Amino acid sequence: MTAALFDFVFRWAHILFALVWMGHNYANVVQNPTFKPFNGEGSEEERTAALEKRMHREHGTFRYASIVVWVSGMGMLWYRGWLGDALLLEGPYAVIGMGAWLGTLMLLNLWLVLWPHQKKVLGFVPAPMEERVRCSRITFLSSRTNTILSIPLLFFMAASGHGLHLFA
Repeated sequence: MTAALFDFVFRWAHILFALVWMGHNYANVVQNPTFKPFNGEGSEEERTAALEKRMHREHGTFRYASIVVWVSGMGMLWYRGWLGDALLLEGPYAVIGMGAWLGTLMLLNLWLVLWPHQKKVLGFVPAPMEERVRCSRITFLSSRTNTILSIPLLFFMAASGHGLHLFA
């Protein structure tokens, strides 16, 4: 694969899947602007197979988009020889490094905090009703954390190529 093609594929994968991942975060904020505790009043039978299938697909797309974004971003840094300096926040690569660390934190938050609790809320993993209600608050806060972190992440990503002189 030529260098230009490699760069093109990584860059576009990074942008496209970032739109999916962050778009889901922002849509979630618009659809659910305030915390609404999980309603434990309904029976399990009220959940339809279609809803469960849709939730699996939606949450799977969202989660795996985050991995593509992270891998393509780290791949671009590695390919250009910037990865070490970026992760160590050294020199002119410190700005994109901040974006990389924020993205890493967001990925870990999604996979290690939000998703394990979300599986209980959605009923993918059996849990008592009290646990599901508790997990609904954790998923709300975890999702909001990623949404808030995406704002400085986008700033550092853009500033690394457009405005680096502000950090000199």
